[in-house]
Amino acid sequence: MKLIPVYTWNRNVLSFNRKSDHLSHQPWTQGVLLLICVIVAMLLANLPATSYYYRAFLETDIQIHMLSPNGVVDWRFPRDLTIEKLINDVLMVVFFFTVGLEIRREVAHGELSSMKKAMLPIIAAFGGVAMPAIIYTLVNRGTDAAGGWGIPTATDIAFAVCILSVLGDRVPVSLKVFLTALAIADDLIAILVVAIFYGGTINLKLLAISLLVIAFALLLNRLGQKHMWPYLMLAFVVWILFYYSGIHATMSGVVMAFLIPSNARYERPYVMHKIKTYSGKLLEYDRIDDETMFPNGPQRHFLRRLHKTAYGSMAMSYRVEHALSPWVNFLIMPIFALANAGVEIPDLSFFNIFNTSTAAQGVGLGVFLGLVLGKPIGITLLSFISIKTGICAMPEKSNWPMFFAVACLGGIGFTMSIFVDTLSFQDAAAMEAMRNSGKIAILLGSITAGILGTILIKAVSSVQKN
Repeated sequence: MKLIPVYTWNRNVLSFNRKSDHLSHQPWTQGVLLLICVIVAMLLANLPATSYYYRAFLETDIQIHMLSPNGVVDWRFPRDLTIEKLINDVLMVVFFFTVGLEIRREVAHGELSSMKKAMLPIIAAFGGVAMPAIIYTLVNRGTDAAGGWGIPTATDIAFAVCILSVLGDRVPVSLKVFLTALAIADDLIAILVVAIFYGGTINLKLLAISLLVIAFALLLNRLGQKHMWPYLMLAFVVWILFYYSGIHATMSGVVMAFLIPSNARYERPYVMHKIKTYSGKLLEYDRIDDETMFPNGPQRHFLRRLHKTAYGSMAMSYRVEHALSPWVNFLIMPIFALANAGVEIPDLSFFNIFNTSTAAQGVGLGVFLGLVLGKPIGITLLSFISIKTGICAMPEKSNWPMFFAVACLGGIGFTMSIFVDTLSFQDAAAMEAMRNSGKIAILLGSITAGILGTILIKAVSSVQKN
C-alpha cells in the first residue's frame, strides 16, 4: 500500500494518513491507555480491598542507606525517595527530556523555527497560560489555595491528538499544526513555571556546580563529541545536583536536552557517496542463480554498512528522541497516571466543585474554570488581537468559529496539570485535600474541554458544509 502523508505533526513525529491504519492508530492507543490507567488508579485508591495497599506501595521508601556500626555515619541516597517520588522525580525526568528534545527540534527546524511561524502559537500559548491563572487567582485569592494558580495553565496534546485524529478533515491542517505548535510553546512556558515557582529553597553552591557541569557538556558539544554516553553520565550528575539544590529534578532533563548534539555524525555528501557505493556492491554480489542465499555473506556485510551509514546520518538528538518516545508514551506516562490519578473520594459531594465553602473546593472550581473557559478564551483573545493588529496571520483555510472550537481542546490539561498539582500545597498534610480536589477538577475539566471542543468542531464543520 502506498502511503501519501497528509501532513506531519508532533508529539511523536506522527504522520497522519487517512489510508494508513498503522499510523493513525498511535494517538488512539496512547490516549486510551492513559485513560485506562486513570480509571484503574481511581479504582485502586477507592476500593476497600486495595486502597490501603495502593497508598502504602506509593509511600514505600527506596533509597540506599549506609549506617556505620557505631552510628556515627548515617548516609542515605537519594534523600526521602519513595516509589511515588521515584516516578515523579526520576521517571518524569525522561519525559521532560523528550519534551526538551521536541521543543529544541521545533525551534531549530519546525513550527517554531522562524518568527513568522512561531509568533502566533507563542502569543496564543501565553494567552492560554495567563487567562487560566487569572481565573484561578480570582476564585482563590486570599486563601491557602492561591498558590495552585499554575495547575490549569498547561495543555496536554496527547488526548487532543486522539480527538483530532477522529475528527479527520473536519479541522483544517493549518489549525492542527497550530495547536501542536501551541502545545509545544505551552510546554516550554509550563517548564519555566515549574522551575521558577514550584522549586524549593535554592542551594547556590550546588547550583553553581551544576552550571559548571552543564558548561562542560556544552564544551563537549562544541568540540564535536557525538557519542551518547558522556552526555548521559553528565545528565545523571546534573540530576543529582538539581535534586539536592532545590530546583525540581525534572528540569535537569530539559536542560540536558538542549545540550545534546543536533548535528549528524556523517554529512550529506559522505552519506550519499556511501549509499551509492554500498548499493552498487549489493547488486555486484547478487547471485540470481541462487535465490536461497539472499542476502549472501558479502551482501550482509554491505547491508550492515548501509545500516551504520543511515544511523550516522541522523542527529543524536533525533535518535535519542526516537528511541525514548515509545518508552515515554507507553510506559512512563501510564505509570505516572497510575501513581498520580488515584484520588480518594470520600463521597459524591467531593465532585461538587462549584461549592467553594472550603479551600479544597476552591481549588477544584479554579482549575475547572481555568481549563474549560480560561484556555480557549485566552488563546482566542490574544490570537484575535495579534491577527487584527497585523502582527500575525490567520492560519490558512480557517475562521474564528473553528479557531475557537480548536482552542477548546487546549483545555485538556491532564499530564502537566497533574504534575504541577503534585508540586503544589506541599507544606502541610491538610493540603492533601487540595491536591486531590485539583486532580478531580483536572480530570473533569479535561473531559469537558474535549467534549466541548469536539461538539463545536463538528457543529462548525456542518454549518460550513451546508
